[in-house]
Amino acid sequence: MTLQGKVAIVTGASRGIGRATAVALAEQGAHIIAIARTVGSLEDLDDKIKAVSGENATLVPLDLTDYDAIDRLGGVIYEKWGKLDILVGNAGFLGDITPVSHLKPKTFDKLMNINVTANFRLIRSLDPLLRAADHGRAVFMGSSNVARNPRHFWGGYATSKAALECLVKTYAQEVEMSNLRVNILNPGPIRTAMRAKAAPGEDPNSLDTPEDLMPLMLQLCSEEFTDNGIVADYKMWKEDKNNFFF
Repeated sequence: MTLQGKVAIVTGASRGIGRATAVALAEQGAHIIAIARTVGSLEDLDDKIKAVSGENATLVPLDLTDYDAIDRLGGVIYEKWGKLDILVGNAGFLGDITPVSHLKPKTFDKLMNINVTANFRLIRSLDPLLRAADHGRAVFMGSSNVARNPRHFWGGYATSKAALECLVKTYAQEVEMSNLRVNILNPGPIRTAMRAKAAPGEDPNSLDTPEDLMPLMLQLCSEEFTDNGIVADYKMWKEDKNNFFF
């Protein structure tokens, strides 16, 4: 697979799955527009991308709750590239693992703002650019384990991910007649800082790494992958890679 000449946005790109995605896409030749909040972490990522691809990334220090900035981002990309080939909406917020009645209103609002509204604003701003690409691809990070099977104390995070899944599947239906394909990736438990916060007693060495997830991520971002509106579950894919997609 080659992604030469393609332009890719990755949100939450400074660490974990986002960082691994940015590096993996860059290795295949894509130009990376890396979005994260911290400049230092983005600069570290840029060094890594240059080492694997020979090219610098475009670094965008941005809080995704700055929705006006997301709107401006679409205009800047149009002026420079005229299209967007790949969008990976990876950034997410865990919130507190606590009873619903104990969730702080500010925490619940932040869960919805980052996990749902920010992705809606990305879709709103970037949809024309994704449609302008020959084979636009959008992948959003889901969590169907808790979104579809409610679990005590996970109400805030699960609610936001259930809303995101509904949003993305609806968007996928709306682009069905275009060359754009929109899907959800459910990574399950992966060795990330978010997972360590969610399960502090868990042995991180028992988990797969973000890099282990990348073959599936790259498949979802490729021109050859034409499924639309699906939830690609990493655990199920790993168990039967040859027959997972039909």
